[in-house]
Amino acid sequence: MTEHSQQEISRRLEVALSASHEAGKLTLEFFRDSELRVDRKSDDSPVTEADRGAEILLREHITAAFPEDGILGEEFPEVPSKNGLQWIVDPIDGTKSFIHGVPLYSTLIALTVDDRPVMGIIRLPALDEVVYAARGMGAWYVRQGGESQPARVSSVDKVSESLFVTSEVASFDEYGTRDAHDRLPSACRLSRSWGDGYGYFLVATGRAEIMVDPIINLWDIAAMLPIIEEAGGRFTDWQGNPTIRTPQTVATCGPIHDEVLGLLK
Repeated sequence: MTEHSQQEISRRLEVALSASHEAGKLTLEFFRDSELRVDRKSDDSPVTEADRGAEILLREHITAAFPEDGILGEEFPEVPSKNGLQWIVDPIDGTKSFIHGVPLYSTLIALTVDDRPVMGIIRLPALDEVVYAARGMGAWYVRQGGESQPARVSSVDKVSESLFVTSEVASFDEYGTRDAHDRLPSACRLSRSWGDGYGYFLVATGRAEIMVDPIINLWDIAAMLPIIEEAGGRFTDWQGNPTIRTPQTVATCGPIHDEVLGLLK
């Protein structure tokens, strides 16, 4: 990455951190609201006023600062890029957690340059934590309004000593990969169903070693590749390719990645 492009990414990272903070605050206005209205999209997945409002806010911040950048989000139509830079946003990743008052949902922002992920943010509004990264600039963790500190993956180097986390177990059944799911818990020290962006957050900050998704959308995982890699881990599809253009993903602390891929196969 050239010095000029690093400056451009740094500018966008600054805007993204501010925008994600504001969007997170907006979601908290609806969090645990007994009158929160939940609608259903065409695929029967839930969506709320908080999802839509937070994405609108993110788009407004991005467009005001970088009008030629493209935007792809979960809730509204894509805005084509005029310069090869595209933002990928998910205002509430973990809407099911959100509507049930579980504080493990996140606001996700990613940036790609010519389809290459170069920046990512995972913000946990209800927990007041954020992890973010940009190519060549490292990964950083901020907890409850404190100072930024480097985000690093766990040093565990054995699957048998690992914590495995994932999203809905039913998704493994739905896509015919339940056998892959069942092999991992028996091979690991511990397994928990802490999924969505929160699961990748745990890997990036060294609190879990393995996060697996059997089916995923682009806006759910575009931020994860730069964050996990800059934190020292690995993020790939189930074949071992470092990509965000995949329906199945796995993130690990690094040394155990190939063994985990073998278990998934």
